[in-house]
Amino acid sequence: MSVGTQSRLWVAAQFGLIAFMLAWPADWAWDAAGIALGVLALALSLWVFAYNRPGNFNIRPEPKAGATLVTRGPYRWVRHPMYVALLLGMAAVAALAHSLAQPVLWVILAVVLNFKAALEERLLAMRWPDYATYCASTKRFIPGVW
Repeated sequence: MSVGTQSRLWVAAQFGLIAFMLAWPADWAWDAAGIALGVLALALSLWVFAYNRPGNFNIRPEPKAGATLVTRGPYRWVRHPMYVALLLGMAAVAALAHSLAQPVLWVILAVVLNFKAALEERLLAMRWPDYATYCASTKRFIPGVW
């Protein structure tokens, strides 16, 4: 399967899972955990955009032509802070849903984003030879852990 096909499939899976999480029937209610996760997701997203401006990144795993490798700001702590922000935001959705379906879908989303990140990392390593050194010192999603 070509890289382009893999890329489109991971993106489709990502957006499909987000849509299911938002549309699945649930007993929606505000709670502190959901609000806190949502605020964390928003704060991380804003921090990411302060260091990785729109136009430098791609929703698909392939690096954009003319893109630069960002390793500062939130990228100093994790290789994929945009994915982490998305996972935090969707964890907020799962917490606010008060349903079993959303947490299950969230776990599947985390698996999909892990595979999408792995593909992206292979492509980034081909584009920037020093990416392997960056990977050796920076975890994928959780600082110091994973």
